[in-house]
Amino acid sequence: MFKFVVLAVVVALAAAQRTPEATAEIRSLTNDASPDGSYRYSFETSNGIAAQEQGVGGVQAAGAASHTSPEGIPIQLTYTADENGFHPEGAHLPVPPPPQPIPDYIVRALQWIEAHPYKEEYANKPQRY
Repeated sequence: MFKFVVLAVVVALAAAQRTPEATAEIRSLTNDASPDGSYRYSFETSNGIAAQEQGVGGVQAAGAASHTSPEGIPIQLTYTADENGFHPEGAHLPVPPPPQPIPDYIVRALQWIEAHPYKEEYANKPQRY
């Protein structure tokens, strides 16, 4: 039994060595950083993974990445990141549902709150529950 387990592990390791991911090589690589904090990098591998980004450290960035999914679908992602957050774009990303109309009872409640503003005179009165 032990010999069978060892043989299975050796066969699995040998098979894993033959995958494009296991044998991927870097085809191109650039990496530039400037004293002012700006930077730029890009790389491409032999198994079709590629990425590039440029920006100013900790302030803003923009880039793109691409690869092929295990299902064989090409994945392409572009993004920006700045003081307003991370903004990815790609056909593979989920799309949020369209905005729904505000229910009538919420609209009426908001209108009532607007018509009856909080009065400062109630601020110092103890609350009774």
